[in-house]
Amino acid sequence: MSRQSISFTKPNDEWLKEQVESEEYSSKSELINELIRQARKQQVQVDWIRAKLERSELSGFTDDTKEQILAQSKSLLNGRL
Repeated sequence: MSRQSISFTKPNDEWLKEQVESEEYSSKSELINELIRQARKQQVQVDWIRAKLERSELSGFTDDTKEQILAQSKSLLNGRL
């Protein structure tokens, strides 16, 4: 594992200390690694949503009613299309 030296603002450093003192985490490093894992996971989700939106925009618009769209979605979920 690589070592890094980083600086925190006072409020962030205090928050990190509180988390370690509450025994939620054993060290600041453990907490920072957990926060990075969460941020990476969240970025994967954001990228997935963005890709879905881009594909949707490229597929064009429809004149279908909301009822028709709902029926089509249900059919897709049930494997009928």
